[in-house]
Amino acid sequence: MGGTVAVLVVAYLALIAVVMSYAALTIEFSQSLRNDEASVAALEGQYLAAVAHITALDYTAAGYAQPVLKTFVRAKSVTALR
Repeated sequence: MGGTVAVLVVAYLALIAVVMSYAALTIEFSQSLRNDEASVAALEGQYLAAVAHITALDYTAAGYAQPVLKTFVRAKSVTALR
């Protein structure tokens, strides 16, 4: 009977260790995910600021000329494979 109790106590302690390890890994993963989301949000902010700057730029003042000719492409692409 004493051996059975000892085995059950060891198994119980092992299960507690497994649950605690799982909880620690889950918390670590959650924090990593938050850090990744924060870095993506920062990069998105930089991207949107760059797009806003490019959109608001006066290209004629920067020395660019208006296009002389506009060429349109076909709606259906033609490739050598077809």
